[in-house]
Amino acid sequence: MIKSMTGFGRGTAGRGRDKIEIEIRSVNSRYLDLKLRGLVLDVSLENKIKKILGDQLQRGSVQVRFILNPDYEVHSLVFDKDRFDLIQQILKNIHVQYGQKMNLSDIISTNDLLKNDMQKKANQKHILKALSIALNQLQAMRKEEGESIHTDILIRLKKLDDAINIAEKISIKFKEGKRKKLYATLSKLLDDKSIDESRLIEEVAYSAERADITEEIVRCRSHLVQCNTYLRNEGPVGKKINFLIQEIGREINTIGSKSQQVDLTTLIVEMKDELEKIREQIQNIL
Repeated sequence: MIKSMTGFGRGTAGRGRDKIEIEIRSVNSRYLDLKLRGLVLDVSLENKIKKILGDQLQRGSVQVRFILNPDYEVHSLVFDKDRFDLIQQILKNIHVQYGQKMNLSDIISTNDLLKNDMQKKANQKHILKALSIALNQLQAMRKEEGESIHTDILIRLKKLDDAINIAEKISIKFKEGKRKKLYATLSKLLDDKSIDESRLIEEVAYSAERADITEEIVRCRSHLVQCNTYLRNEGPVGKKINFLIQEIGREINTIGSKSQQVDLTTLIVEMKDELEKIREQIQNIL
């Protein structure tokens, strides 16, 4: 079952002054973008956390907020002047060397400039436990929203499939009507003399060739089958389905450019509308 990239989770571990709280927020993104806020971590622990997040979340813009001793934080926070001065100097150097002006808020949050005088007591075991709880909550929310998106996409894919079947029937009806019209015209011109059936077939084929949408319909059906297959997969399929939706869009555009019937043109507009709604939903799935 597909998963959404949107979710939230909160986990806590430890007690009293050893208590730590972690919040994880995730929204859709083309790639995995991790931001850790609120606590200066040991490099090895930070890398371990990033690996855990990367392995489990895979895609999305993810913000992780660490709150050490949440019940005591208001009494124990101090401004980290050294860190502030260092970052300001870095931003100044970037502006001088590269001509790029950046604001402090572009790279850190307010919490990154606040130092807890009990920070040395941060327990790695508690951090990882709180992270695990928050991740489980986040994944549960991602899964629940993914199920909702899955249901909506299936309904819209079925509408597209039905519309393609109707388009095929309209196209076949158009060919038959064209054949009868040509037959009647030729009969009148020849004054009801015998008509060469093979020549009539050639005339109909020539007339209908530019309006034939058989290949486009076949490809659309193939792409829809693939979409349904991917939707049953457990792994990340958002990019794959997005590609198929683009291909279906191209085929629908081609059908629209070939169509000579008003009812088929109207149907194309409805298909494009459904396709756009699917495209919007796809941007949110893993």
